[in-house]
Formats: sequence, structure tokens, C-alpha cells
Amino acid sequence: MGGVVVAAYSDVGYRCTKWLLDAREDVKLVYTHPDAAGEELWFESVAELARSRGVPVKLVESLDAPSEEAVVRAVQPEFLLSFYFRRMIPARVLTIPSKGALNMHGSLLPAFRGRSPVNWAILKGAAFTGASLHYMTEKPDAGDLVDQERVSIGPDDDALTVSRAVSEAAVVVLARSWPKLKAGTAPRVPLDLKKGSYFGGRKPADGLVNWLLPAQEVHDLVRAVARPWPGAFTDAFGPRVTIWKTRLSGYGGHDTFPGKIDMTERS
Repeated sequence: MGGVVVAAYSDVGYRCTKWLLDAREDVKLVYTHPDAAGEELWFESVAELARSRGVPVKLVESLDAPSEEAVVRAVQPEFLLSFYFRRMIPARVLTIPSKGALNMHGSLLPAFRGRSPVNWAILKGAAFTGASLHYMTEKPDAGDLVDQERVSIGPDDDALTVSRAVSEAAVVVLARSWPKLKAGTAPRVPLDLKKGSYFGGRKPADGLVNWLLPAQEVHDLVRAVARPWPGAFTDAFGPRVTIWKTRLSGYGGHDTFPGKIDMTERS
């Protein structure tokens, strides 16, 4: 039958799916996630986008069920594209599309493989990250690289700022790669995973500030989990306080201590 099956969520999912639809590509089916109760949504809905363009939508947590494999087999797509779909797609489903199953990841692979790549890049003090389009395998973010686009991370950029920049980079990568993928001429560059890094998911509790760390690391934590993420927090000096923004003061002295709030402006 041909065409494309898309599994997408979040801002990268919305923007990349929109690019395909605007380009009038033959999107047969869109999988996306139900919005989680209580989650602060900063991105537009993939489901609403697809429905507005007349594309069938399935709201699922994953594609693990055999029934979903049967659905994809019935479509017989040329491509299966994952854009920030939150769950690994089973290997048996990855083999279905005739021209390949590809994922858009929010880092410069093989760096920051795994979950929450933008947050981890900021937390680890990286000066840049990006978007990478690669073939999917059973192992997360490990398949051959097709293309990637670099994004700078400023010293005070937070996760939302960087996430939006990564979304723009993802569209650039998709637009640049898509004609080659359709023609069968796209490059496939094996990733050297030994030169990269892998990180797991993060929980709200991971935002606890350790005031014994260097100021730069505290600053990076705050940037990495600022709104719309749950935020960095401390209860070292009384009731819990959430910290949404910090700056490195560039000065020290006997009257400063971890967690001090300075209300003065310094030039």
C-alpha cells in the first residue's frame, strides 16, 4: 500500500508531522499518546493536527500489543517514523515498513542517547546538542545515522528554550533527508556507541539541589528542569522552595553561603 505511519508526540512530533502533512506526503496513520493528567503541555497536539487533516489517529501508550502490529501490517507502509514517541517500538514492528523505520532523537548521536536528552545535555553543561535522524533497532538510539543538525546551548538557556531550538533543527533534518530517503539514496552511517553516552529517564525528585556541588552544577540543574518541567527545589532551610531561575554571581566572600538569596543588583 505504501505511504507513512507516524508515531509522534511533543513539539518535535507536532512539527515533524506537520511538515509531512504540509508537504502532502501520504501519511496513512498517526499514533500518539493520550495527554497525561497534570502534565503541563507546552506543545501543540499531534492528535488534533492529524484529525484536522483527515488522517486516522490512534491514542496509545505503546505499540507493544500484537493488535497494533496487525494494524501496521495491514497498512504495509514504506516508512515508519517516530518523532518523540515515548516508548520503544517493538522489533517485530520495525521490520514491517519496506523502506525503513526511523527515529528523530533530540541530541547529536551518539551523545545523550536515551531519555530526556535535552535536559541531560543542559544538566551536564554541554555547549551544544541537536537533532539526529537514525534508523531504529532493538537497542535505543543505536541505529545507523542519516543526518543531524547542531544546536547551540547558551550559558543561561533553559530546557524549554533548547527544546524549541531542537524542534526547529528536527524539521531541518527531516526536510533535508526526506527526498533522499524516498529515493533510497540517504546515507547510513554506523554509530560508534563507545564514543557516546546514555542516560535514563528523570523524575521530579531528581530536582533536589545538592548545595555541596559547585555553583555551575546547581545553575545547570535549575536550567535543566525549569518550567514546564517540575523544577529544582530545596528544603535545606525550611519548607520546600522551588527554584525556577538562577544566575552565576561571579563573586564570593565570607557572607555568602549555599542557597543565599541576594536581592541586590550588581553590575
